[in-house]
Amino acid sequence: HRRFDYRPKTDPYCQARYTFCPTGSAIPLMKEEDAIEVYRLQAPVWEFKYGDLLGHLKIMHDAVGFRSSLTGKNYTMEWYELFQLGNCTFPHLRPGMDAPFWCNQGAACFYEGIDDAHWKENGTLVLVTTISGTMFNEMAKWVKYDNETGIYYETWTVQASPDKQSVVWFDSYECSKFILRTFQKLADLGAIFNKIQTNYTSIILFSGEPIYLGNETSIFGPAGNKTLAAAIRDFYYPFRPHRTVGEFVVDLLKIIDRVILNHQFYLFYNLEYWFLPMKSPYLKIIYEEIPLPNGSKT
Repeated sequence: HRRFDYRPKTDPYCQARYTFCPTGSAIPLMKEEDAIEVYRLQAPVWEFKYGDLLGHLKIMHDAVGFRSSLTGKNYTMEWYELFQLGNCTFPHLRPGMDAPFWCNQGAACFYEGIDDAHWKENGTLVLVTTISGTMFNEMAKWVKYDNETGIYYETWTVQASPDKQSVVWFDSYECSKFILRTFQKLADLGAIFNKIQTNYTSIILFSGEPIYLGNETSIFGPAGNKTLAAAIRDFYYPFRPHRTVGEFVVDLLKIIDRVILNHQFYLFYNLEYWFLPMKSPYLKIIYEEIPLPNGSKT
């Protein structure tokens, strides 16, 4: 996943139904001698709206919690979409604009407190390691770098087959990947993790070798490929937000026809478009174990 030099300003067209990071605060500087407990947090996606529904499908959201021994204060840190998941997964087709318009930034959010009930009720709140204040402060610097350079949310992992050794064409870039990067950074700083099982959700598309199509300018610009531009817009149209159940059913049939019967999917990744020749089983949600890391520090 590509790193960028800076985070661009978001366009006012991009509006969130739920505000990003409403109680967010700066990451505090901890005293070097502090002992800070680190917690793995996991709960069903959109639990505030649907309860445990998505938990039964193992579609989980990940975060990390901290507790300072010196102050007794708790903190939560997570990474998620600025404008909700739908906007990160599919673009808007705006009148008068040829190119699909994306509201697909993601970012880290840090705030005081851990909502114990939220994480414990249908998910996980478990101690994974204890770090020093020095390690926490080093991690905070890394979070700033990570947040300023890894700016776009990517929902899909794309693989050649369900086989564990399968080629991964594209890797997702979402909440769980941020937690995995954070844990690895702490391990590299010297954190020793407890031996517990840790599982994460992945949403996988299955495809033959992807075909590179170009970027926004080369496809949709004045000298672009009009036929390809129309095909991409046409592909994304059924994924738009729906006002009626009837509209949704009709467009769902179009999506099934395009993706499953005609084996077609257009992916936008690192600001470039790719064609995916889809193959069975087309899409799978997996909840697999990824062990807690060992440090690379010598």
